[in-house]
Amino acid sequence: MLEQKYISGTTAVKIARSIEAAVAAGKIAAGDKLPPVRDLAKHLGVSGGTVSAAYRILQERGLTIGDRRRGTRIRPTAPAAPAPPPPPRGVRDLAGGNPDRALLPDLQRHLKRLHVKQRLYGNDLNERDLVTAAKRYFRADGVPAKSIAVVSGALDGIERVLREHLRPGDRVIVEDPCFTGVLDILAALALVPVPVSVDDDGMLPKELLRAMRGAQAIVVTPRAQNPTGAAMPKSRARKLRTILRTRPDLLLIEDDHAGHVAGAPYVTLVESTRDRWAVVRSVSKPLGPDLRLALLAGDAETIAAVERRQTIGIRWVSHILQSLVASLLRDRAVQKQLVMASKTYAIRRQALLRALVSHGIEAHGKSGLNVWIPVGDESAVLQSLLQAGWAVHAGESYRVASGPAIRVTISSLTPADARKLAADVAASITAKGRTLAA
Repeated sequence: MLEQKYISGTTAVKIARSIEAAVAAGKIAAGDKLPPVRDLAKHLGVSGGTVSAAYRILQERGLTIGDRRRGTRIRPTAPAAPAPPPPPRGVRDLAGGNPDRALLPDLQRHLKRLHVKQRLYGNDLNERDLVTAAKRYFRADGVPAKSIAVVSGALDGIERVLREHLRPGDRVIVEDPCFTGVLDILAALALVPVPVSVDDDGMLPKELLRAMRGAQAIVVTPRAQNPTGAAMPKSRARKLRTILRTRPDLLLIEDDHAGHVAGAPYVTLVESTRDRWAVVRSVSKPLGPDLRLALLAGDAETIAAVERRQTIGIRWVSHILQSLVASLLRDRAVQKQLVMASKTYAIRRQALLRALVSHGIEAHGKSGLNVWIPVGDESAVLQSLLQAGWAVHAGESYRVASGPAIRVTISSLTPADARKLAADVAASITAKGRTLAA
C-alpha cells in the first residue's frame, strides 16, 4: 500500500487532486492500493465520508478501480499516469501494438499529387469521395451504411457514441479480456463494464445472455479482437444476433480497428431492426496511426448526434487527411499492398503460434496483430522476457475478470524471431509458473 504522505487536503476535491497530482508525478504507481477510508480519514483529520467522496471523484475521472475485496486501486492505465518509458536499448519492442512500418503505404507519393483547397467554417464536414468509399466498404461487409461520420480514430468514435447515448452509472457489456482503451473510456465516462468471456470465435453466447440484464450498451470486436485475436465466424454471429434481438433497444457498437489487415472476414451483428448502433473502422493499422482517422457508420440519429457534437468541439476532421485517406483507398497499388500486409501478418502470427505449441504453450491469435498467452504470473514472466531481450505487454490492463496473460504484438516478428521468442517464453513460464495447452 502506498505511503499516505503523498495525500493531502481537507475537502474531497482537494484530496482527490492531491492523489491525481501524485500519480502524474510518478509518486503513486499504476496498480497501487489507496489507504483504507478510515485510515486516511484519521491521517488527514477529516471524516470518512469526505475520503469516500474523494475516492468516488477519482473513480468517476477514470483514475481508480473500486473493489470491495481488494480496496481502491490506481488503474493500470490511469489517465493521469505518465507514459511508460520505452524499452531499454537492445530490447525488442513487442508491446506497442504498432503495425510494421515497412508494410504501410508511402504517404509521400500521395501527398505530392494531392489536390486540396482551403476549407472554411460552414463547409461540409466530410469529404464526399471518402464517404462514398466508406459506404462501399461497409456495405460489402453487410453493414447497412446509409449514414457516415468521419472521426479521429476508433476510440474517438466509440467515445462519441457512448457520450451521446449513455449516462454515468450505465452498464456496458464488453469482451473479457478487452482492449484497454475501451476500458479507459468507460472509466472516464463513469460507465460500468460488464465482462463477457471470449474464446477464439468471440463472445460466449451463454455469458452474453446473462450479461444483457440491466445493460444499456455493448461494445464488440468482430475480428482482430485486442488482445486475444478472436474473430467471429458466421455460426457464432448467428447465435449472438439471436440473443441481441431480444433487446432491440441495446446500443450496439462494433470496433473494426484493424480493418483491411485484420486477416479475417468481417461478420457484423448489426441488423435493420436495431434502434441504435454504430460500426467504427479505423485506418490506423492498414494506412498508419498518424492519419488519426476512422469511418463511423450508424443509425441516422446516432450519426447526426455525433456530428452535432463535432461542430461544438473539433468541428471536423481535417479535409487534408480525409482527402489523403480517400486517395490511398482508391489506389490499386495500395489495395494490393494491404492484401500483402494482411497475408504477412497472418504468416507472422501463425509462426509464433506454431512455435509456442511446439513448447506445449497455450496461446490465442486467430486474427489481427497480437497473440495472447495465458501465464501464471504476469510480472515474473515480463521480467524474465525483458532480461532475455523482449518487451511484451502485461495482460492486467486488458482483464476485467479473466486470468493473467501477456500480449505479444507480432507485426514485425519474423518466423526466426518467433522461434527464439517462443523458447524464451517457455523458459520464463517453466521457471515462473506455467499454463500449458491441454
